[in-house]
Amino acid sequence: MEMVVTAVYEQVPESEGGGYTAYAEELPGAISEGDTLEEARENLRDAVEILLEANRELTRTPRPGQKVTREKITISVA
Repeated sequence: MEMVVTAVYEQVPESEGGGYTAYAEELPGAISEGDTLEEARENLRDAVEILLEANRELTRTPRPGQKVTREKITISVA
């Protein structure tokens, strides 16, 4: 599955410890940090993967007697 999200990187002032914080705008809870911009990028990718896998696990097994329909949808947001 390929997914495109908007990654936001904010530089932390040296007086506050330096480095970068990172989050994915479209995925609440997908946040990370890193000492460098590249480290923040890598860590954010990991955070997004972990978040999506956790969400899949939480919704994978239907309750007894529950009918479930799964389908792929395409969403365009300006």
